[in-house]
Formats: sequence, C-alpha cells, structure tokens
Amino acid sequence: MPDFIHIHDADNVAVALRPIPAGTSFLGVTAAADIPQGHKMALGPIPKGEMVVKYGLTIGHATEDIAPGQWVHTHNMATNLSGEVAYTYDPKVVFPEPIPARTFLGYRRKDGRAAIRNEIWIIPTVGCVNDVAKALVRENQDLVTGSIDGLYTFPHPFGCSQTGHDHAQTRKLLAALTRHPNAGAVLVLGLGCENLTHEQFLAELGDYDPERVKFLTCQEVADEMEAGRKLLEECAAFAGQFRREEMPVSELVVGMKCGGSDGLSGITANPVVGRFSDLMCAMGGATVLTEVPEMFGAEGFLMDRCVNEAVFKKAAGMLNGFKDYFIRHNEVVYDNPSPGNKQGGITTLEDKSCGCVQKGGSAPIVDVIGYGEAVTTKGLNLLYGPGNDLVSATALTAAGAHLILFTTGRGTPFGAPAPTMKIATNTPLATKKAGWIDFNAGVVADGERTIAEAAGDLLDLICEVASGRKTRAEEKGFREISIFKDGVVL
Repeated sequence: MPDFIHIHDADNVAVALRPIPAGTSFLGVTAAADIPQGHKMALGPIPKGEMVVKYGLTIGHATEDIAPGQWVHTHNMATNLSGEVAYTYDPKVVFPEPIPARTFLGYRRKDGRAAIRNEIWIIPTVGCVNDVAKALVRENQDLVTGSIDGLYTFPHPFGCSQTGHDHAQTRKLLAALTRHPNAGAVLVLGLGCENLTHEQFLAELGDYDPERVKFLTCQEVADEMEAGRKLLEECAAFAGQFRREEMPVSELVVGMKCGGSDGLSGITANPVVGRFSDLMCAMGGATVLTEVPEMFGAEGFLMDRCVNEAVFKKAAGMLNGFKDYFIRHNEVVYDNPSPGNKQGGITTLEDKSCGCVQKGGSAPIVDVIGYGEAVTTKGLNLLYGPGNDLVSATALTAAGAHLILFTTGRGTPFGAPAPTMKIATNTPLATKKAGWIDFNAGVVADGERTIAEAAGDLLDLICEVASGRKTRAEEKGFREISIFKDGVVL
C-alpha cells in the first residue's frame, strides 16, 4: 500500500493512506511526527495565515507557522467560512458521452414507473399510532408471500402539535413516501384527532390508485387490528400481482449520501460514487446529491456545472437559504465537522465539503429540488436537505431514490426505507464491520483497483441489488425515517 497521496498539483498537503510513523519520507519531505490514517502532512512551509490547499481548493488557513513534514489538523489550521456568498455563474457544462444502459430485474408499476422492491408499507400519519403500526407489521408477516418482498412501517413522533412550515413538511414527506414506487401497496394509518387530518393528507397526496393505497383511522373502528388485517390483505392481493422483469438502468434514481466520513472519504469512496454517478448519467439515469451544509466551501465543484442560469439560481438560493437557516437559529455556519470526522482526518467544513461533493462526479447539474419533492429530470440533481444521516436519507427516499449509496469511513448500521448500500472508504473498516458494509472502496487506497475499476464493480453490485439482492441493512431489517423539523412543538 502507498504511504501518502498528493491529490492535486496545487496542494500543499498530502494525505496519509495508512498510519504513518515519524521519519517516513514522501516527495522529499520527512514526517516530523506520526500521521494517522486519513490525516494531512505539510509538503512545504505554510506560514501563519496562509491558505491550506487540498483537492486543489482552499480548505482553511494556518493558525500558526507549519513546517514541512508537520501534521496539519485542528491544532494548527481553521476554517475560512462565514455567512452568505454572492455566487457568479461561469458555466463549465460538459455532458458525458452516452453509453448503452445496463439492465436489471425490476417491477413495472401500473403508472409506468420502475421499482426495485415490491413491499407493503404502513405509513403512520401521527406518532400516536406508531405501536399499532408496529403490531400490524409483527402480526401479519404471513402476508409476505410470492413476489411480495416485505411488510414494513416507519414510525415517527410527528403529525400533531406542529404548526406552519413544520406541519407542512411532515405532511409533504409522508405523502411522498406513500407515492414511492418500491411500495407495491400502502396502508396509511391515522388516529382521528391529529393535526394532520385525513382530508389534509388526501390533498397533499393528490391522485392515487385506491387499489394501491388504503386508509385506516383507528378511532373510527372498534378493533384497529382486525380492520388493519383486512386492509393489509387487500394490499397483499394488489402487490402480489407484480413480477420482476428486465428493464434499463436508465429508469433508476440513485441517492448519494455520506456519513461518518474520514480523511479517505474524498479519496476513495466518494470519487468512486462520483464516477458511478457519471456512468449513470451517461446511461440516461438519474442521481441525487444532498447534504447542503456539506457543500459549503466546495461550491467551486458544483455551481458552474449547472446546465443553465435558472438552475444556477436555484442552487445559489438553496445554498444561501441553508446558511440563513443556520444564522436564524444563531448557529455558526461552520459548526462542522463532527468529532468522528475530525478523528478520521477531516479538519474543517471546507475539507469535509470538498470530499463530500466528490460523490457528484463531473456531470452537469440538471435540477435543484426541494425537500419532499420528486426527481423529474434525468441526470445529476441536487436536493435540499441537511447533513444528518437519517434526515437526509429519508429525504432521498422521498425524492424517489430507488436505492441509496452511503459512503462511510467510520461505519454505521442504519437503513432508510429505500435499500441503503454502505460503502467503506478503507479496508480495515470493511473487514471489521463486514456485517454493515456492502462494498469496499478501500481497494483504491490499497492500490488494488483504480477509481474507474471500482466504479464499474460498484455498478455491477448496484444492478444485483436493484434485481433483488438484499443490502446488509435489509438483511438485518434495519430501516427507519427521520423528518426534518424546524419549529415549535405545541
């Protein structure tokens, strides 16, 4: 395995690909101290106040004089970020050359959409019925037969005692999940006295197939378990009609997310996912990148790739709107990375962001969509959402992502409603947490595979998962949601 990587010619730091002992030399520079895996070493003198450059971009400034070979981290550098930025559109749009689309075995819905799972979902409209929903799932597993892949519910604490924007976001998110193609049939479960009324939900949901979507209000029946069983039997009869058939990968929507990032995230897993995203776009498919706060400081990778000025203005509004969200709550925009990120070698938000946006590859940005909105355009889309793993993965599912690629340097077991594939940035993690990790991008740091080769391997695995292979999280039954909240509780 190589010792370090010098990512870009303009960089004044190198990144350790493994734990490096003091005295190790790289590009004529000798490590003055032990350098942990994923952390940075100065390749030349960096005077106090001078910019630290990684990925060819500024990731912060030196807070003291840094000598060649020194470890560069939170003790001697800091962020440059502050508040809103006036962005300028300088388009650099290069569309990938089209390539033939691969195929997978999916389900064709009656409205023409593709799906990769044929499940029955119970969507609670209010937290008060969470345990009823869980009991219905537990007591009706006998309905999971034939082509039905599973029966699941997604508890949450909301749907009542919310006001204004918060209430609207809950309503919008739950309706979007109800429309998700991976759900062959859905039972919407309410209580009867909650703020999120049946009438409100119907208005948010819009046109729907009454054979596919059923409703139960618990206060209106004598026995909600008996009534729920009858409706789930109808859901199973409808969902059981669908069978897998061959269809092109161009019909897939793939979400892209990272969490528990480390210093190798932007070198291995995220670039591999970015290369996959470019392949998807070249095949006519759609990918979705979210985590707006983790785009701060890395806008140079994104903004000029917007296909036109209208999309650019939406992207600028999304970025500055999220910064304003921080400021309104008296929070500093750059209160990031997490302790785990820092332990893994990420020093500033710019450092984290420049690695994070590598998942977007190089394809043009075709649209910017809001929270709870669906992807409608083929190509690379940006989605409004926070960095929080559960909240953003839920938002990706609501946007219509058939599956989610989740890169991680630290590891995490959770799963979203959509199949969630965990991609390790380093081989030690993939080896240690084999029960969590679906794909090891650490082979890039090990020198065993190039980024392009690993992306091809990832595409192969994605086609298998889309055709029915379960992710590690699915094998364990790990799937949950978290709704973006920004308001008072009554």
